[in-house]
Amino acid sequence: MNDEQIIELYWQRDETAIEESRTKYGSYCTTIAHNILRRTEDEEECVNDTWLHAWNAMPPQKPSRLAVFLGRITRNLAIDRYRMHRAQKYGGGQTALCLEELGECISESRPIEDRLALRELLHLFFSGLPPKKRDIFLLRYWYMLPVAEIAQRYGMTEGAVKMTLQRVRNKLKDYLEQEGVGI
Repeated sequence: MNDEQIIELYWQRDETAIEESRTKYGSYCTTIAHNILRRTEDEEECVNDTWLHAWNAMPPQKPSRLAVFLGRITRNLAIDRYRMHRAQKYGGGQTALCLEELGECISESRPIEDRLALRELLHLFFSGLPPKKRDIFLLRYWYMLPVAEIAQRYGMTEGAVKMTLQRVRNKLKDYLEQEGVGI
């Protein structure tokens, strides 16, 4: 079943939408939750909550890309769950590390208007990056993959991946400051 058909099922309030979403995107959402939480019980609960949140969001929302929509819900739920637990054993330190690294560029304590403007600035910034750098950055900070896994995926050393990430973070920080969005 394609994404448009699944979205239409949500809009018709047909519970088949949840099963179709689980079939098509269950492993994708589980991978996202796993990269953040690293605990099977929390991952499963997070993914199950994803279907509920999608059910509650559609309608009124009609996502143009269902995978991105469901991935974002899963990621946000997993980060919330991680923060709730806050223990080092959850996430193997990967999540704390990612959030700490990104904290150098982007602050979370902003009013909603600033966050909406920031979203647009981030879109412009990332659309101007070379695809490989953008992908490395997103794999690390969106999917929260370990540096070693990213290095293996791109045939790079871990040091090269870390340097790429640091340079992109520095560019992002400079770009945001230039646009008047300080930390």
